[in-house]
Amino acid sequence: MAASAPSPALDESKLNTFMNQALQDMGAAMHAALVIIGDKLGLYKAMSDSNPVTPTELAAKTKTDERYVREWLNANAASGYLTYDPGSQTYTLPPEQAFALAVDDSPAFLPGAFQIIGSVMRDESKITDAFRTGKGVGWHEHDTELFQGTERFFRPNYAANLISQWIPSLTGIKQKLEAGGRVADVGCGHGSSTILMAKAFPNSTFFGFDYHPASIEWARKAAKNAGVGDRITFETASAKDYPGNGYDLVTFFDCLHDMGDPAGASTHVRSTLAKDGSWMIVEPFANDKVEDNLNPVGRIYYSASTMICTPASRSQEVGLALGAQAGEARMREVVSSGGFSNFRRAAETPFNLVFEARA
Repeated sequence: MAASAPSPALDESKLNTFMNQALQDMGAAMHAALVIIGDKLGLYKAMSDSNPVTPTELAAKTKTDERYVREWLNANAASGYLTYDPGSQTYTLPPEQAFALAVDDSPAFLPGAFQIIGSVMRDESKITDAFRTGKGVGWHEHDTELFQGTERFFRPNYAANLISQWIPSLTGIKQKLEAGGRVADVGCGHGSSTILMAKAFPNSTFFGFDYHPASIEWARKAAKNAGVGDRITFETASAKDYPGNGYDLVTFFDCLHDMGDPAGASTHVRSTLAKDGSWMIVEPFANDKVEDNLNPVGRIYYSASTMICTPASRSQEVGLALGAQAGEARMREVVSSGGFSNFRRAAETPFNLVFEARA
C-alpha cells in the first residue's frame, strides 16, 4: 500500500499574515452590503456636510429606525468610513469620504461599484453552475442591480475624462464633432457615455446601440431627461450588426472584451466607419503579463471578469473570452484581424486604457 505524501511544513508567520489579510477581506465583504444600504437610504448624503450626528439625529433626518442606524454607524466607524467621538458619542463623515460616498458626480464616487458587488454575490449560483458546465451567463441574465451599478460606477470616470482628455487624444475627431459628425456608441448600456458626448458636441448626431432592450429603454429616458433626446437615437443591436455607416467615430466603452466574437465586431466596425474615421476602444487598464496585473486594481478586474465578463463572452456565438485583463497586445491582435492597420494607445488612466484604431 503506497504511503501518502507528507504534508508540507507550515510557516506560522506566513499563515498569520494570510489570516490577517483574510480577516480584512471578510470585514470588507460584510461591509459592502452596508455601503449599499447607506447609499439607498441616503445615510451618507445626510452626513455629507461633515457635521457630527447622533444615531437619533441621523435616523430622524433619513426617516429610518434609530437602532438599525446606530449599528450601521458603528460598522462604518470600525471600517474607517466614519469617525467616532466617544466624548459626545457622535459620528462624522469626513469630507474625503463624503466626496467618494455622497457626491454622485464626483470622479471618486463609489456606491455604484458596491451595487455591482452586491449583484454578483446574488448571481454566485449561476456562475458556480457555469464553472461546472463551461456554459456562459449573458449580461441580460444577471441581477438587475448590475445594470444600474455599472452605469453609476463608470459614469463619473467618463465624465472626468471623456470630453477633456480621451476625445482630444484622437486624430482630428474633436474638430469633426465640433463641426458636426456622426457617432456610433456601441455597447452603450444606459447611455451615459452617449449623453456626455451629445451634450459636449451639439452639432453632431449620435447613435447608441446595445443588445440589451431594457438598457436601451433606460437610455432613451435618460437622454430625454438630459435634454439631448433630439440628437441621439438609441436602438437594440449587437456589435456585429448595428446599422448605418459613414461614422466619423465609433466608440466601445469597457465592452469589447465582453463580446463572444470581438474580431467579428472589429470587422463590422471597419465597414461602418467613414474613410478617415476613428474607432475609440476604452478598456480596463491591464498589462500584457499576468504577473504584472497582480495588484489591487488587477484583483478587482480579474474578479469582475470571472463573475461578469468571461461568462458574458462564453454565452455568445464564439466565446473568445478575452477577459477584463486582456492587455494591449491581445487587443491589437483582435482589432488588426478586423482590417485595421493603425492601432495605438491614445490615452490612459490608472483604471483605463484608451485605444484608437484607424484603417
